[in-house]
Amino acid sequence: MAKDILTKPKAFYDNFHRKPDQNKQDTHYCPGCGHGILHKMIAEAIDDFEIADRTIMISPVGCSVFVYYYFDTGNLQVAHGRAPAVATGYKRTHPEAIVISYQGDGDLAAIGGNNILQAANRGENITFFFVNNAIYGMTGGQMAPTTLLGQKTMTSPYGRKAEREGYPMRVLELLSSLEAPTYLERVALTDAKHLMKARAAVRKAIKTQIDGKGFSLIEVLSACPSGWRMTPTDAVAWISEKMEKTFPVGVYKDVIKDRKPNTWTRMLEKVPFEKYHEILELTGEPMEIEADMSSVLDIYKNPEILIAGFGGQGVLLLGQFLAEAGMRHCWNSSWIPSYGPEMRGGTANCHVKISEKRIGSPIVAKPSILIAMNLPSLDKFEPLLKPGGLLIYNTTMISRAPSRNDIEILPIPATKMADQLESLRVANMVVAGAIQEKTKLFDEIILKDCLNTVVKHKNFIPLNLQAIDKGKEYVENFGK
Repeated sequence: MAKDILTKPKAFYDNFHRKPDQNKQDTHYCPGCGHGILHKMIAEAIDDFEIADRTIMISPVGCSVFVYYYFDTGNLQVAHGRAPAVATGYKRTHPEAIVISYQGDGDLAAIGGNNILQAANRGENITFFFVNNAIYGMTGGQMAPTTLLGQKTMTSPYGRKAEREGYPMRVLELLSSLEAPTYLERVALTDAKHLMKARAAVRKAIKTQIDGKGFSLIEVLSACPSGWRMTPTDAVAWISEKMEKTFPVGVYKDVIKDRKPNTWTRMLEKVPFEKYHEILELTGEPMEIEADMSSVLDIYKNPEILIAGFGGQGVLLLGQFLAEAGMRHCWNSSWIPSYGPEMRGGTANCHVKISEKRIGSPIVAKPSILIAMNLPSLDKFEPLLKPGGLLIYNTTMISRAPSRNDIEILPIPATKMADQLESLRVANMVVAGAIQEKTKLFDEIILKDCLNTVVKHKNFIPLNLQAIDKGKEYVENFGK
């Protein structure tokens, strides 16, 4: 028994090789910090339930971010406050996984407040651990949403006042008013009695997810001696004497017995191909499409496309159009935009991936096809194009020739051709026609039908069709 207690849980790495310092055996947490205690409780539960191979730890900004130093499980780091959103996405695509979101009060209760509220309201089958130490511990001890009235911090040197900074946010009390959550409990990392209750709560929350019974969250009152400017002993006493008056420990909701297993597990609905046409409200008759690229030249298969230009050139719409066409062929498609706040007249680009295989990330770091609609885009992205890749550039807006000789180049006066159709707005569809004729990636009928989905104003569709044909004709005659 003593050996089991003293031995490092198997859910921890044998050596904390991700830590940047020389000591790979101990955690980096300050003496008296509650994170290490909670880590051990979670790791022991993962071991006992034998779920390490399917556990994903989600950690955002703050002291919580260092979870990936220690847990020998899957790990995802996310933006500040966004752990519930990422956890939701992962759990819904991998319902068999055990997803644990590990967050601090400055993260979950502040910038992530709406994220946790919505995840709880949906009853996501995820386990959340919410470390409440009443301050922003990692960044120097600023006031957090959970800072107590009268508590002095770096940004409330005279103590928090309700009339000035508002009251401490009681997350469990807020979430317990919702119908969907299954299990909510607040525990404290203080004396042996409270530690045992905390350990039991940790295990119960994880078991709730294993059984498919829905949303669980454990709020953990934890000491931060460094941020509080106290000794570890005084910090533990302060939790009991001060924090628990504002944040009483106990069970705030427990309807585990009332939940049927998997009732609260969101599964991806498998949609038959023949239903796509109806769901997407497509026009015309549905067509059976082979979900492979056997007829496409190898150099154009599974393209990673980067489209860039000025805001207002239809850069983002072109990306949506190509991604939509990919989906119509039953391929995996992704589209993600990137643009300045000024949009029209500023810079814009988007990333499109079309693949026979699953797409891990929508970001295109090394495009196989680059579409540059203006000179700044050519200057910025030409070096990123893969050797042997295809560069399509708008000669109307770009005066210089590309500098590389290890790529395929297709110059096209897209803006001039659009102007000849009496609408500069269709330059993007001129390029779309050129892409289709050059790569033969899409079925032409399906490609054109995508306009019914991506073009909002249907009266512009005939003009866009003309632009696609113009781009196609240009490539047919290119070099003749």
